Amino acid sequence: MRYTEPQKEINAISTDILVIGSGPAGIGAALSSATLGMNTIIVEQLGTLGGIATSGMMSHWTGDCNSRIYHEILQKSADKNDGAAKGQITKYIDPEKLKYQYFEMLDRKNVTIMLYTLASDVIMENDTVKGVIVENKSGRTAIFADTVIDASGDGDIAVKAGVPYTLGRESDNKMQPATLMFKVAGVDTDRAVYLPSFESTYETEKGELQSLAKEKLPSPAGHVLLYPSTLPGIVTCNMTNITDIDGTKNEDLVRAERICRSQIDKIVDFLKEYVPGYENCYLISTASLIGVRETRHFEGQYAITEQDILSSRVFDDWIVRDAKFNFDVHNITGSGLDKTGVQRKFPKIAGYTIPLGCFIPKHIKGLLLCGRNISGTHMAHSNYRVMPICVGMGEGCAAVAAYAKKHFVSYNDVDINVIHEYLIDGKLF
Repeated sequence: MRYTEPQKEINAISTDILVIGSGPAGIGAALSSATLGMNTIIVEQLGTLGGIATSGMMSHWTGDCNSRIYHEILQKSADKNDGAAKGQITKYIDPEKLKYQYFEMLDRKNVTIMLYTLASDVIMENDTVKGVIVENKSGRTAIFADTVIDASGDGDIAVKAGVPYTLGRESDNKMQPATLMFKVAGVDTDRAVYLPSFESTYETEKGELQSLAKEKLPSPAGHVLLYPSTLPGIVTCNMTNITDIDGTKNEDLVRAERICRSQIDKIVDFLKEYVPGYENCYLISTASLIGVRETRHFEGQYAITEQDILSSRVFDDWIVRDAKFNFDVHNITGSGLDKTGVQRKFPKIAGYTIPLGCFIPKHIKGLLLCGRNISGTHMAHSNYRVMPICVGMGEGCAAVAAYAKKHFVSYNDVDINVIHEYLIDGKLF
C-alpha cells in the first residue's frame, strides 16, 4: 500500500551551517562552526544532547585525538565531577553531568538547539543539498543552509541525498553487533574487578571470567567488559549484545532493545555470583539509546584504509590529526572480539590523520559527512568510529564549511594551511 502526501507550504528558516545529530561529531561540529562566527543550528531527534556519550550511557572516552574541543570537553567535565573523580581530568564519563555541560558549551556560542526534532528529508537542487526538512511538536520546518553536516551516525541525510554507500563489511555487508549499556551500584570498589577489553582475563576460584561468561550468559552475550565510573560504588557494564542487526531498520532496533534488555538481569546475577566485589551489586540505570556501532560507509572522494592507519599516514589535506585507537571489531556472529579485531595487543603506532576527501561525498555538493559515516573501509571504521576522534572530525569539518562560506569556494578549494592553523593553534579566520 502507498500514500501520496498532499502538497502544502511549510515554515522555512535559514542558517549558515546546519548540523544533524548531537553525538560527539555533531557537538564538535556545532562548537567549531559557532566559534568561527557561523550562524549554527544543531538538530537532535532525542530529548537531550550528547548521543551515545549521554543517552547511550557510554562508560568512557575510548581512543584519543588531538582536538582542542575534545580536550575542552574533558577539562569542563573535570570541573563538574563529583565523588571519587572530583576535580580530576578523567576519561570516565558522568552522562548526567555531560548532558547539561553540552547545553552550557553550545549556549555560550549562541548555537540554536533543536531537540525532539527529526531530520525527515533533504532539500535538493540538482546535485546540491540546500537544506533539510525537520519535524517536531511545532510541525514541519524547512531549514536552508550553506552546508549541512551529517553527523547522524547512520548518514540519514546523506542517504536521502543519494550518496552511494556500503553496509558494514565489504565481503558480506555484515555489521558489528549493538549493545545497550547499563550501570550497577553496590560494588565494593576496593575489591572490584574491571576488565577493560575482550583480551583482558581474570582467574577466580570458580574459573576465568571471560570463559565463565561465554558458558553462563545467554548467547549472543558472553563476555565481560566492566569499567569504573566517576562515582563511588558504581560500575558501567558493556555486556549486553545483539548480533545480525541493521541499525538502519526500525524493526531491528526494536529487536535490539528487547533482546539486550532481556539479558540484563541474567548479567547482574552473573556478576553477583562470579565476579569479586560485585556480590551485592544491583541495577540502577540503563541507557535510553542502543549503541549501534556500524551501519553505512558512504562513498567519498577518498576512503581511509587499515593500511593508512597502521602506517600512521599523514595526509597533506588532513582535518583530523593524531587519531589513536585499535581495531575494535566486535564479534559479528557472537560474543567477544572478532577474529579480525585487535585491542590490547594493537601495535604501538603514532597517531594517524584523516584527509578532507573522506568527508566530501562523491557527486553531491553542500553536504559534509561527519562521524562514523565518513568514507572508509570496515576495518578502518573500527578504529576511527570512537568518540574522541569523532569530536575531532566535527571540529575539522565545520572549519572547512566555515572557510568555504566566508571565501565563496568549494570544500576542495579551501586553504588547507589556514584550516591547519585553526585546528592546531586556534587561529580564527
